Amino acid sequence: MDPDRIRTLLEAVAGGTLSADDALERLRSLPYTDQGDVKIDHHRALRCGFAEVILCEGKSARQVRNAGREILEHGDVLLGTRATASHYQSLAQVAADARYFEQARIIVVDRREERPAEGHIVVATGGSADAPVAEEAAISAEVMGNRVTRLYDVGVAGVHRLLAHENVLRSAHAIIAVAGMEGALPSIVTGLVRCPVIAVPTSVGYGASFGGVAALLTMLNSCASGMAVVNIDNGFGAAAMASRINHSAAGLAACIEPAEGDAYIPPQGTAHAEDDTP
Repeated sequence: MDPDRIRTLLEAVAGGTLSADDALERLRSLPYTDQGDVKIDHHRALRCGFAEVILCEGKSARQVRNAGREILEHGDVLLGTRATASHYQSLAQVAADARYFEQARIIVVDRREERPAEGHIVVATGGSADAPVAEEAAISAEVMGNRVTRLYDVGVAGVHRLLAHENVLRSAHAIIAVAGMEGALPSIVTGLVRCPVIAVPTSVGYGASFGGVAALLTMLNSCASGMAVVNIDNGFGAAAMASRINHSAAGLAACIEPAEGDAYIPPQGTAHAEDDTP
């Protein structure tokens, strides 16, 4: 249950249009609902600012459907990650307005009249092959109520492509830098900006990349301060961290104020450059 619904409930009691007993009954399932093999945390939005997210991987289609139905009975937004087409098809039986983003493997149901788009998060990738992880991050961040700019395929093999977007980077409250191979992009980005950078190693690369371990170790050993690192391919985890940073900073001055006459107007869509990653 989100804060707006609880506020409406309390106002109804205060206004005399809802009895205290009826309000108590509605709040009875507020902490969580026990479905046996799945326990839905309805209190998550109040504590953490966003409702519980379903990690679909490892769950049956039935579990995802039941969990999704329960979440939507108490809120207007559902986000499911690492989802397959069968997860989506099962959930669509109880939520016909569900959308499936195949590249990002994400399911979204958003019934808000208007989705908030606060602050500014930039999601940048080393190569276009990193896009599935980057899209998991970007879509998750958007659903969490953040304004997101995508800068894809701006890796270190052609660093001028990244430098061409310095104003975009410096206007962000948080940056998610996604890279496979040697994983150098986040260090470059962190050296250019004052806002926090969340580095995401991906499993893209040849044999000695060890499924993303090489990129992970590069990022963990970076000499650029102000960078945090999440697990391999964990776009959602990066989005959750960036969202908290961005929402905390929203309404405050940008990390670096643009100089007079240099005001930045964010581009629409995705910036593309040459591909660095096979």
